[in-house]
Amino acid sequence: MKASKNKEFIERPESSTKKYLIFGSPRLGTSILLGIIDYALLTLYNIGFGIPGWQIFLATSMGKFSIAASQFLLGWLSDAHYTRWGRRKPYLIIFTPLLGISSVFLLLPNLFISGATVGVFFVWLLIWDIVFQASYGVTSVYQSWMAEQFKVEDRPKASQYQNLFNYIGTALAQIFALLILTDFARNINQNPFAIQFDYTLIVFIFGILTIILFYLIVFILPKEPNFKIQSNLMENLRIILKDKNYLKVNFMEGFSSIAWAIVTPTMLIFLTEVLVFSQTEFIIAAAIVILGIMSFLFLWVKIIKTKGKKTSLLLIFVTAIIVLPFSLLGLIITNLIYGIFFLIGIAAALGGWYLIRYIFYADLAEDSEKKTGELRAGIYSGFSSILLNIFQAIGLGFSAFVSFLIGDELFFVWWGPICAVILFFSYLFTKKFIKLDFEWETNEIP
Repeated sequence: MKASKNKEFIERPESSTKKYLIFGSPRLGTSILLGIIDYALLTLYNIGFGIPGWQIFLATSMGKFSIAASQFLLGWLSDAHYTRWGRRKPYLIIFTPLLGISSVFLLLPNLFISGATVGVFFVWLLIWDIVFQASYGVTSVYQSWMAEQFKVEDRPKASQYQNLFNYIGTALAQIFALLILTDFARNINQNPFAIQFDYTLIVFIFGILTIILFYLIVFILPKEPNFKIQSNLMENLRIILKDKNYLKVNFMEGFSSIAWAIVTPTMLIFLTEVLVFSQTEFIIAAAIVILGIMSFLFLWVKIIKTKGKKTSLLLIFVTAIIVLPFSLLGLIITNLIYGIFFLIGIAAALGGWYLIRYIFYADLAEDSEKKTGELRAGIYSGFSSILLNIFQAIGLGFSAFVSFLIGDELFFVWWGPICAVILFFSYLFTKKFIKLDFEWETNEIP
C-alpha cells in the first residue's frame, strides 16, 4: 500500500528532557555489560581459567552469530505482533532479565563451577556467551522504539542522550576491566576457589542495573499506537531487498565497522602497552576523554541539524582519517599530553559515528513508512545487525591475523593507519552512493 493512500501515520508525542533521559538510560547498563564482555572475556578466561585463545575466539564468534540472528528476529517479531502492552514492551520485559542474569553467569563462572576442567569452562563460556549475545538482541527492539517515540527533529537529541549514557558506560567498563577484572583473573588463576568481594559485588550491580533501567522505560514511557502492519516476514524481506539505499547504508556501516571494531579495543591496549600509562594516568586520561566526548556530542548534533546527515557523516570519516595515523607517533612519543590529544581526536570521530548511526536507521525506517504506508522500524533496525556483526567478526579476525604477522608491538602502533585506510574507502563509498537526507524531512522540521 502506498503512503499517499494511507493516512494512518503515527503521531509522535512531544518530547521533554525527562523523556530523553529516561529513554536513553538503558544504554548505560548495556554499554557497561557489552563493554566488559567485548574487552575482557579473553583476559578473564585465558588468564583466569586457562582456556587457549583460539577456543575463546571460537566461542565468542558463535556469540556474534547469535546476536545477528536475534536482533533481526526480535525486530521482526516486535513489528509483527501488537499486544495490550504494545509491540516493544513485552520483549523488553522478557529478555532484559535474561540479559542481566547471563552476564553474571558469564563473568562469574567460579561461583558455579569452581575447580572445573578447562573443557568445562570452555563449554560454560560457549553457552553463556551465546545466551548473553542473543539476549542483547533486545536492544534492536529498544532502538526501533525511537522511530515511534520521537519526531524526526527530536531524534538527534534523543540519540545524543543515548550516547551520553553509552560513553559513561563504556568508560566504566574499561576502568572496571583495567583496575579490577585483570586483578581478579590473576587471583583466580592462583586460587580457583577464591571469591573476590569487590569484583563479585560490582558484577551483580551491573547486571541488576541493566534490568532496572529497561524496566523503567517499560513502565514510564507510553506504548506506541496500534499501527496495523499487514506484511509477513518474506514480504518484509522483499521490501528491504528492494530498498537499495538501505542496503548500501548497511554495507557502508558494516565495512566501516571493520575499522571501528579494531579501534575500540585497541585504544586501551595502546595506552597500556605503547604509552605505558600508569593507573593514575589512565584515570586522568579517561576523565578528560569523557568530558571531550560529551562536548563533541553536542557539537555533532548541531552539525547534523545545520549541515545534514550525509555531510556530517563525511566529516566524521575525515576526522578519523586525519587523526588515526598519529598512532605512529607512539614509536617516539610516550607521554600523557600526546595520549590525551590523540584520544580526544578519536573520541570526536567515535562520538559522531555512534550518534549518527542511531539517527539514520530511524530515518530510513520512516522513509519506508512514507513510501509503503507501513512502519517497519523493528525489522529495519534488526536486519542491519546481520551485516554489522559479520563485519565486526571480520574486523577482529583481521586484527588478530595482522597482529600475528607483524607482532603485537608493531600492530599496536600501526592499527591507526590501517583503520584510516579502511575508513577512507568508506568515505568514498558514502560520498558517491549513500543518501541520508530526505525530501520529507524539510516538510516536518520547522
